[in-house]
Amino acid sequence: MLSRVQANDAGWVFTPADFLDLGGRVTVLSALFRFKKAGAIRQLARGLYDHPKNDPQLGILLPNADAIATALARRDAVRIQAFGAYAANLLGLSEQVPMKVVFLTDGHARKVQIGRQQIVLKHTTARNMATAGRVSGLVIQALRYLGKRNVTDDIVARLAKRLDGAGRDQIRIDAQYAPAWIAAIMRQIAAGTGVRT
Repeated sequence: MLSRVQANDAGWVFTPADFLDLGGRVTVLSALFRFKKAGAIRQLARGLYDHPKNDPQLGILLPNADAIATALARRDAVRIQAFGAYAANLLGLSEQVPMKVVFLTDGHARKVQIGRQQIVLKHTTARNMATAGRVSGLVIQALRYLGKRNVTDDIVARLAKRLDGAGRDQIRIDAQYAPAWIAAIMRQIAAGTGVRT
């Protein structure tokens, strides 16, 4: 178990489910308790651990929201999609890093508090999850967060420039899953012009 933890980069977030192929639940929990006591791993919340990342100047860092949400999604065998302000931040459309990071999921809703940051998994419809894990899903949620009136030609141009050919192809294909106004913007992004008609 410890070899698996150390084989992953510092900052890896995991749950007991990541080790159930190595032993029963009681055995895994007992080993995690020993590793935590020895300082090899850190417990972030109930059933949630990480391989802490140490910065020379800042000290031990908290894991990022993506790593936490991904560990929860892996444990529960569900999909996740960044939502709202966090989606806009990931695309470089907002410098704001929210203290409450929301992910849409096709699994159960839940909240996890890690330090001052709250990770929220919000249950949603199958349609909203159709593009989960793809750049198009990120674009849809970021544009929805910004709102139709706030999406300028500059924002469209920045998104067009940010995406490579494969990303623009994916945006074109997945426009069918977006509301009409977002789909129109996605087609402009896919065209690579960045100028809306």
